[in-house]
Amino acid sequence: MKDLSTSPPEESRYMRLNLGPSHPATHGTLRIYVHLEGEIIRDMKLEIGYLHRCFEKMAETHTWNQVIPFTDRLNYVSAMMNNVGYVRSVEKALGIEVTKRCQRIRVIMCELSRIIDHLVCIGTNAVDVGALTCFWYFFRERENIYDLFEAACGARLTTSYTRVGGLYKDLPEGWVEWCRKILANLPRTLDDVEGLLTANRIWIDRTRGVAPISQKNALEYGFTGPCLRATGIPYDVRRDTPYYDYNQFDWKVVTQTEGDTYARYLVRMGEMRESLKILRQALSDLPDGPVNVDDWSIVLPPKEEVYQSIEGLMAHFKLFMHGIRPERGEVYSCTEAANGELGFYIVSNEEGRPYRVRCRPPCFAIYQAFPEMCIGQTVSDAVAALGSLNIVAGELDR
Repeated sequence: MKDLSTSPPEESRYMRLNLGPSHPATHGTLRIYVHLEGEIIRDMKLEIGYLHRCFEKMAETHTWNQVIPFTDRLNYVSAMMNNVGYVRSVEKALGIEVTKRCQRIRVIMCELSRIIDHLVCIGTNAVDVGALTCFWYFFRERENIYDLFEAACGARLTTSYTRVGGLYKDLPEGWVEWCRKILANLPRTLDDVEGLLTANRIWIDRTRGVAPISQKNALEYGFTGPCLRATGIPYDVRRDTPYYDYNQFDWKVVTQTEGDTYARYLVRMGEMRESLKILRQALSDLPDGPVNVDDWSIVLPPKEEVYQSIEGLMAHFKLFMHGIRPERGEVYSCTEAANGELGFYIVSNEEGRPYRVRCRPPCFAIYQAFPEMCIGQTVSDAVAALGSLNIVAGELDR
């Protein structure tokens, strides 16, 4: 590995400083090596890999469904979205479509996850620049949504709620009404935080004009998600390549034009309000029926069938021993995760486990632009900017 501490003789006047991998403002194990002239960053190098979990290689030694818990640990702030993104790619390889009720529940879980991801991003970003109150407002709502997740699947952070062909189980009785009650409190919380931040002179001074990126450079780096939409490009997978009836909901893509830290904040605040619109519509039109496809070669048969029929017993045995077997081939499928386009490229050789899994994490493309965005600005600007990019090391390193 290249020694990041070396520098040309003409740069010896610069002070060299490590931000991370244990710096609290990095929000994870990231090493940012900077050359400083006073407080001004003159050079920056990035080093990743401190949270590498060998996700893509481990997927080759586990069955298709056993990979789902690994996806939880990608962007662990919004784990449900990783689950859905992965199983959609496997279902595409199988050539199946999940039930309408399953699709709608996945939409609900994904939009709830988008909200909590943005709550964490903005709340911790505000803490980095000295605004603590917003953190408590937002994390209260985050915990309420985690209560919903726990009621649905028994887990809060890493959920493993989806299955290839459906879900772990249906929503419990009373869950929809509980969800509506929690969502009814969110607009007031968003209003409170906007009242504290959006027109706050200190917040504006710390974020406006900080770490901007142009539309051209954002596209060249491969930006997607809120960071791209903050430059004025209205690309959203949910609208441009719609899935799960996203094109049937009444909502809009939120954009800003400045491409700076303040614009990224405004986009995320707007997106939470749009997610609330989607959730209200999804909850009001939740289809009846099963949440799993009626195919015992893909989903487990009901327990009574396993105990009382030889067909159910053998289907159960074959799924556990041999796993799901998509036809030989390769597919790419993507979803709009909280940070942008989350893609999974999978290859099947008709065995019970993937031949190859490759994840396209939105964080990776965004983080590589960080030096260009920060050179010429101060260390405190870099801290504010990094929080606005919402880099999650589990997704970045995989």
